Amino acid sequence: MTCISTLVNCGQQQERALPAGVADAVTQALNGGTLPNNAAHLLALCESDSLPSLCRAAAELRDRGKGRIVTFSPKVFIPLTRLCRDFCGYCTFRQSPPESKSLFMTVEEVVAVAKAGKRAGCTEALFTLGERPEQRYPEAKAWLKGAGYQTTLDYARDAAAVVIEEVGLLPHLNPGTMSRRELASLRPVSASMGIMLENVSPRLTELGGPHHQAPSKWPLARVKALSLAGQEKVAFTTGLLVGIGETRAEIIDSLITIRELQRRYGHIQEVIIQNFRAKPDTAMSNHAHASTEATLWTVAVARLILGPGANIQVPPNLNRTDYPTYLMAGINDWGGVSPVTIDYVNPEAPWPNLGYLRAQTERLGFQLKPRLPLYPELVTGDGRLIPTDLSDRVRAHADDEGYVKGGIERYAPSE
Repeated sequence: MTCISTLVNCGQQQERALPAGVADAVTQALNGGTLPNNAAHLLALCESDSLPSLCRAAAELRDRGKGRIVTFSPKVFIPLTRLCRDFCGYCTFRQSPPESKSLFMTVEEVVAVAKAGKRAGCTEALFTLGERPEQRYPEAKAWLKGAGYQTTLDYARDAAAVVIEEVGLLPHLNPGTMSRRELASLRPVSASMGIMLENVSPRLTELGGPHHQAPSKWPLARVKALSLAGQEKVAFTTGLLVGIGETRAEIIDSLITIRELQRRYGHIQEVIIQNFRAKPDTAMSNHAHASTEATLWTVAVARLILGPGANIQVPPNLNRTDYPTYLMAGINDWGGVSPVTIDYVNPEAPWPNLGYLRAQTERLGFQLKPRLPLYPELVTGDGRLIPTDLSDRVRAHADDEGYVKGGIERYAPSE
C-alpha cells in the first residue's frame, strides 16, 4: 500500500497534499490550540493518498510533546477469571463455567505467576477479569462464597493486595465497569486501572451489533465509569477498538469524549488504539480485520485531537508485520509486553521479543524505555494520582525520570 511504504520510508515518495478542510484542522492542531469539535470532524475527509501527510503532522505533534522516547510496560498477565456476564461479538477471552478448567485463579496461582514475572524483571501485574460473572452464573457466586467473598471485585482487591505484599509488583486492574464505592475500594491496591471505551456509538449496541449482548459496553456505562475514575483520582487507561463497524465520525466523537474527560479530570494517562482482528468461533468471525490504513488514520487523528502530551499506543502483537509503521503516525508507547505470559485476550498473537522490539524501535530513530503501570510524568509529578499506600513502592521501582530502574538494558541488552 502506497501510504504505508511512504510512512516507512520516511517520505522518500511524494505525498499528496491534504484537502483544504483537513489542512486547516491540522494547522490548528500544530499551532497549539485544542481543535474545536467541528474542525476535528473535518479530519474524516482525509483520503488514502493524503494519509501520509496526515500521519507526518501527527508525528510532528508527538515529537513536540513526547520527544523520540517510546515506552512499554514489562508485565505479567493474570487472568483472574474468564467468566463474564457479557457476550461481545468478538471475544475469545470469555468462557462459561463448562469451558473453564477453573472458575477463578487461586491466590497461590496468582502469586506463582507474579513471582515468575518478578524473576524476569517485570514491574506490572495486569489483572484482567470478566464483568461480574456472579450475576450470571450460580457457579461463580458459589465459588466466591466458598472463598469468603460476595463479588469478583472483592476477590480481585485481595488478590492484588497479596501480589503487592508478597511479590512487590504493581497491579494494573481491568475490572470492567465500577461504582464509586468499588473504585475507592480498589484504588489502594492499584497503581492504575483501565477500561476500554471502544466507541461511544449507541448504534453498536443494537441488534446484530458487537455490543448488543454486552450491557457493560454500552456507551453511557463506559463513560460513567471513566468519569467516576476521574472523580476518584485513579490513573486510567482507555482506548478505541477500530474496525467493529464504526464510522469515522463515530471514532472522532469517541476521541472527543476522551479529550473532554481528560480536560475535566486529568486522569487519562494512556489511550490505546486497538485494531480489531476476527477470531474463529465468535459471532464476528467472518468480519474483516481492521485495515492498517484505518488504524493509521485513527492513530493520527487521535494524536491531532488529543494533543502533544497524550500517551497513545498500538499493541505490537496485533500488528506483527507492520507495527513500526505506527511510530510514523504519532504513537509513543507499545503498551504492556510480557516476557513470561501470553496475551490471554489475544492468545493467537504472541508478544514480540524485547530485543527485536528494541531494534525495530531504534531503526526508526526512537529510544525504547521500560515504564511502570504509571507513566513517568505521573511518577515524577505532583503525585495526586498515585495511591498513598503505593507511593513508596512506585518510587522504589523508578529512576529519577520516572522510568523503570535499569532501563532497556535490563530486558534487552545492546549487543
